[in-house]
Amino acid sequence: MKGMAVGICVIELYIRQSHSLKEKRKLLNSIKARMKNKFNISIAEVGEQNRWQSAILGIAAVSNDRSFVNEVLDKAVGFISSYPEAEITDHHLEFI
Repeated sequence: MKGMAVGICVIELYIRQSHSLKEKRKLLNSIKARMKNKFNISIAEVGEQNRWQSAILGIAAVSNDRSFVNEVLDKAVGFISSYPEAEITDHHLEFI
């Protein structure tokens, strides 16, 4: 499709204060809900589901403007980095 930009961002997190899967999921659910509302993106936990101090989030954004998608994903990464409970250990962007 001409003119369509799809951006995918994978973010690896270290959740220092988490002592159980329940605590981890509570934090991640809060982050995911706020990000969906703020950035109009799709977001899901895509890895490390059974480790209580690690998480991998996948984020997708779609637009007809690649620079807009890049900006949204950059802001999403910045938003997650503002959470003191969740430290970003790695992230990467990919465009389709």
